[in-house]
Amino acid sequence: MDFKKIIKPVVHFKRAIDRQLYGINISLKNSVGSFRQWISITRRINSADLTTGTSNSTSRDQWVEQVLSEIPAQSKLLDAGAGEQKYRKYCTHLDYVSQDNTEYDGHGDGHGGHVESWSYGATDYICDIANIPAETAGFDAILCTEVLEHLPDPIAAITELARLLRPGGILLLTAPFCSFTHFSPHFYSTGFSRNWYLYHLGALGFTEIELIPNGNFFEYVAQELRRIPIACSQHYCSWRSRLAILTLLSFLQRCSLRDTGSSEYACYGWHVKAVKSGISTQDKS
Repeated sequence: MDFKKIIKPVVHFKRAIDRQLYGINISLKNSVGSFRQWISITRRINSADLTTGTSNSTSRDQWVEQVLSEIPAQSKLLDAGAGEQKYRKYCTHLDYVSQDNTEYDGHGDGHGGHVESWSYGATDYICDIANIPAETAGFDAILCTEVLEHLPDPIAAITELARLLRPGGILLLTAPFCSFTHFSPHFYSTGFSRNWYLYHLGALGFTEIELIPNGNFFEYVAQELRRIPIACSQHYCSWRSRLAILTLLSFLQRCSLRDTGSSEYACYGWHVKAVKSGISTQDKS
């Protein structure tokens, strides 16, 4: 019996196994290295030193708190499309009234962005925002934040709010300038421009229309960059992809710090404060 002929297949088999084990070992080392890189870069993206693209909600909340604090005590305020009534805490000096259709359940139809949980709490008017069963000119101030994009007819809504607001009353609005799909199927508009507010509020008889940009072009782009890992969650967003995001975010932060009016191109959205005049253009017609 030729021993070499017998042992040769065994040797070849062992060598094949060794090559497979070596490949697996290298792959594991690369995977561990990639994972460590992924963790490190993700931490840098979310670090306190890199804030560009994260101030949308914070800036809006600060503005709402400020303008609400300026409304005289005991004024009657309607929070239209109040949702979870997150700004109720800033209205302790006011006669606070809430409205919403209460149709969103936190899950919607599954398209776009949603939240894990949603609770409306006690809502005074459960109805269509374009048809609120309240007295004409019965409110001193109306707050409507991040609602217009969820309405099939936002012009009908602000027309109704104009009806409910007394002459000299204050309308406070916020909405995205350009938004991704969220709370679908209750999502109809991607955003509203500065000119949209000026035209339609002017037509409804509002004066002293003050528009303050929330963020700027660079902040807006950074916000969307931060959503890339979420948008490709069903795929693998490698550490190299995140490194590219980190590099761009750092660049955008430097641009934002040196900004000289890029909000005219794009921003998170506009903070709008308008005063209702005594006679609207509709009355004049």
